[in-house]
Amino acid sequence: MGEKSLLKKEYILQKAREVFAEKGYRAVTMKDVVDACQISRGGLYLYFDSTKELFLAVLKKESEEADDTFSREIREDATAADILTLFLKEQKKELLRKKNTLTVAIYEFFFCYQVPKKENVLRQQFDTAVKVLEVLLKSGVENGEFVCASPKAMARHIMFILEGLKIASCSMGITEEMIDEELVVIMQSIAKEES
Repeated sequence: MGEKSLLKKEYILQKAREVFAEKGYRAVTMKDVVDACQISRGGLYLYFDSTKELFLAVLKKESEEADDTFSREIREDATAADILTLFLKEQKKELLRKKNTLTVAIYEFFFCYQVPKKENVLRQQFDTAVKVLEVLLKSGVENGEFVCASPKAMARHIMFILEGLKIASCSMGITEEMIDEELVVIMQSIAKEES
């Protein structure tokens, strides 16, 4: 794919993301994306065959960008506690964001389709986050920052809490104070007691 084609594809993904963030997943049609991009149907179909394919591409791009942003913010001398705190702060920002979020569209998509595990971007993100948190928790235990009998179970526990908070933020609304309380509980559950 040439540079011009890559730029066009990136533009389509950007506009499609805006449409999905505004309307969710189920309400979006290819015509909505055509209108947002101000291109022909044929121009869109050169790159994507369906809203499903387009949405999966948007999710993949979103995941890559989030990983890059998080990686850039980690200092070289950061401790395991510093990195975990940064991760939780990023999660809090996402939970508090009311506009321009794909959360509703993501849940609609995954409730609509039985996506095979190897293609399930949401599952892949979850599993990757668990693996990263597990390594981080093990490192924190080894250097005396954390106390944790099972880093893998704790990593999964943290991700389930965060996933539950995402659903709650969409379905019933949660306050910053509620989020802070949950994040404090996470940190307290692994904190090494001072002697």
